[in-house]
Amino acid sequence: MKAKFSLASLVLLLALVFAGAAQAVKPDEVLPDPALEARARALSEGLRCMVCQNQSIDESDADLARDLRILVRQRLVAGDTDQQVMDYIVSRYGEFVLLKPRFSLRNALLWGTPVLLLLAGGIFIVLSARSRRSASVVLSAEEQAALDKMLSRD
Repeated sequence: MKAKFSLASLVLLLALVFAGAAQAVKPDEVLPDPALEARARALSEGLRCMVCQNQSIDESDADLARDLRILVRQRLVAGDTDQQVMDYIVSRYGEFVLLKPRFSLRNALLWGTPVLLLLAGGIFIVLSARSRRSASVVLSAEEQAALDKMLSRD
């Protein structure tokens, strides 16, 4: 009985692990030309499902993902290059549709701002620590005498 339970658990675990690898591409979407279909699959893997957001359109069952898969295939059949297809999709849906965004000044600022803020904070801390060390207080003779008198009481 225990062996059956272990085997069933193992099968269920494997099914859950490999469930994410199942493709959502429907048979009616597949292109008859294997080369075009391979290009379509490669492009689809780089496009984000706008509904699911953490899946490519190739993995998503959402209607919008299906529409994007069909659009990619239509553009390929029309004779567009891979870059033209990606540019077309990005022009319609924005750069968010890309799972791996292109490098641009906006992206560099987005990723670089926290680093710049940390550097600025570190420089501020170092400079403020130096100014505290160098700013020594000079007591007048009367103040030094009063301080010595207070300290000698203890």
